[in-house]
Amino acid sequence: MKPTDQKIYLASKSPRRRELLRQIGVEFELLMLRDNAARGGPEVSEVVQPGELPEAYVTRVAREKAECARQTMFWRKLPIRPVLAADTTVTVDGRILGKPADMTEATEMLKSLSGRTHQVLTSVAVQHHDDIWQVTQRSEVSFVSLSDQTIRAYCALPEPYDKAGGYAIQGQAALFIREIIGSYSGIMGLPLFEVAQLLQQAGIRVL
Repeated sequence: MKPTDQKIYLASKSPRRRELLRQIGVEFELLMLRDNAARGGPEVSEVVQPGELPEAYVTRVAREKAECARQTMFWRKLPIRPVLAADTTVTVDGRILGKPADMTEATEMLKSLSGRTHQVLTSVAVQHHDDIWQVTQRSEVSFVSLSDQTIRAYCALPEPYDKAGGYAIQGQAALFIREIIGSYSGIMGLPLFEVAQLLQQAGIRVL
């Protein structure tokens, strides 16, 4: 049996990360960070800093999210629990592909990925008391060549627009993927093998 209080805080709006944590039986409460300038501005800057490489970027953002969520936990006087935060980015040719703002951006992203291999980086940070544990997982994803018609049809769907790189591996974009080297769950946004290791270091039993 697990100890009585094995719950964590998840500092993420991603429904996919929630699904993945439920998949491995981790109990959590959401601890949302501000992203609305009208409510005081973003608490974590996701703007790429000058000269910042993709792995440094995703590692920094995940760590800042965890630290900010921990501060929020204290500020709201919530029960003290481990905080988990993550960030995912897609990179090709050293260029970071975030979430497309519109169909034009989504189309450009998919054209840059068509017929090529790109990298998906997901960094996970777990903070508890004065300790922070972090790992950044890298996967390689190879796309088949996509016709303009296929790209237009996919970009007409709602699927690309809240995903780094403009596609969802667990959705219809699975049709584009010829090969994966790495972590399927990491490409979705939370590499479960690495997450379990980090949570165990923070005192959370997964099984």
